[in-house]
Parts: sequence; C-alpha cells; structure tokens
Amino acid sequence: MAAGNADFDAILSTTLKNYVPKLADNVFTARPLFYALTNGQTIRRINGGAKIVVPIIYGSNSTAASYAGADTIAITAQEGITAAEYDWKQYAATVTITGIEEAKNNGEAAIIDLLEGKIMQAEETIIENMNAMLWGDGTGNGSKDFMGIQGIVADGSTLGGIDPTGAGNSWWVPTMTNHGAAALTTAAMSSVYNTVSVGNDQPTIIFTDQERYEDYEALLQTNLRYTSAAVADAGFQNLLFKGAPVTFDDSCEANAMYFLNTKYIRLVGHTETWFQPTPFVRPTNQDARFAQILCYGNLTCSNRSRQGRLFNIA
Repeated sequence: MAAGNADFDAILSTTLKNYVPKLADNVFTARPLFYALTNGQTIRRINGGAKIVVPIIYGSNSTAASYAGADTIAITAQEGITAAEYDWKQYAATVTITGIEEAKNNGEAAIIDLLEGKIMQAEETIIENMNAMLWGDGTGNGSKDFMGIQGIVADGSTLGGIDPTGAGNSWWVPTMTNHGAAALTTAAMSSVYNTVSVGNDQPTIIFTDQERYEDYEALLQTNLRYTSAAVADAGFQNLLFKGAPVTFDDSCEANAMYFLNTKYIRLVGHTETWFQPTPFVRPTNQDARFAQILCYGNLTCSNRSRQGRLFNIA
C-alpha cells in the first residue's frame, strides 16, 4: 500500500496544512456574502475568552457643549456604551482517505494528487454549507450554527445578549419593511436605504435573490446600469443603487432585499483555530485515515440599526 512507511501520515498532514490557506482564500472569494464580509477588511481574529465581546456605542456624550471664559465644564459620568456578547461556535469538515484508495493510488505523488482532490471536494462543501449557514438565523443544527444575516436583521429577536424590545433598547432594532406583496419599486428601496443611513454612513451592499435582482434590473434605464467595478472584478454580477452594489446570492431569503452596512458586521475567527487542519490519524477500528479542518468563531454585529430588510416583495 502507499502507506507503507511511518512518515506517510506526516506527508499527508503537511500537504493538507500547506493547502489550507488556499482553501480559505477560495472559500471567502466564492460567494457574494463572503466577499462582502471580507473585502476591504480582515476577518477579526481573537485568541480566546469565554465569549466574543463586541463593544457598542448607543448614546451620545452629554458633556459636549460650547462654553465661554470660566464657565463650568460638565464632568457628568457618561452612559451609552455597552457590549454585545456572542457565543463561540464550531465548524468542521473531514478529509478521508480509505485504505482501498491508498492501494489504488500507490506511491507518494499519486496519493498527494488524491488528497488534493479530496481537499477540493471539502472546499466546495464548505463553500455551500457555510454560505447557507451565514444566511441563516443561528438556530440551525440545534442552534450550533454560526449567527447569520437573518438573525442579525430580524424583528424583535435578542442578539448578542441584548433584547431590542427592552426599555431604552430601540437603538438595537434593524429596519424591517413589509412591502405588502407588491412589485418592487425604487421608492421602497430608497425608503429602507435612507432609514438605515446617517450622513455618509450608508449601506455598503444590497443583497437579494435572483428574481428580485432581475426585477431591479428591469426598473433601470439602459444608460443608467452602472456597476461596482470592485464587485465585478471579484466575479459577481451587480448593479448600483445610490452607490451601493446590488447583487444576488442563491442562499439569500427569497422575495426580500437586505441593505447591509458591513462596517458593523464582522466575521470573527479564533486565532489558533480558524481553518486549522488536524494531523491525519488512522483509527484502530477503521480502514481509513482522517483529518479535520476546524473553525472556531461566529458572525457578529455591532450596530443593528444600520441594517435593513425589505421583504414580502412580489
């Protein structure tokens, strides 16, 4: 068999470790949501803690004011700063090479080629499953899933330990607009866009499903179909709305548009375990070798009021 020497597991483990950075790059350039979460900013990496803590500013400083001469300057202690806390979540994919596959691919070069094929298979699965998970609401798989966009841009649900329905917590409420099963209009899009904007702090990207994307495309005059060059260069179809790229994702909720300000949505990964491969091992009771690709992290939000959802679009 190809595994006839004691170094074979080490060869496989080293090959996997060397390939994983490329795998991670491929994952995070494969779908529009991944691109939006990682473009222009790095994934936040932290090295531990019982929870992922995200500082939040929700109020102003009442001591800021003009004064003259020897006027007393206010020194009142300030509130308006809190923190959202997110649980660590875990994600994994397993790469398996069976004994019969080793036998059929005898020799180091052949087995490494087989391993690279197995890694590509795992990569495609991670892309599909993680993208769907990050579009969810965090309750999938018995609430083991990472938090997702539908959990962040949601009506009345607690996020990061903060209840938006609690007294004084209106600052933790996203904009939710029911379009009443009517056809998409740019006026409805403008209303959501403007509501979640403050000055030049505006949505950075708008997501929808393919059908609603085509509806928006049909609303535009031919000579006004501008696109974001950056998003297009990343390989994704897009149109612009008030300067924000509009694109579609197969995992996005149907009949809805999400107006996201990704300045406040951050994918957090553990410093030591973010697309981290484990060594290949051979269990005593199975004719196969296994390695896992592990991720500890979660999707977090630090400003829910800057996110919007237009739903129930015909």
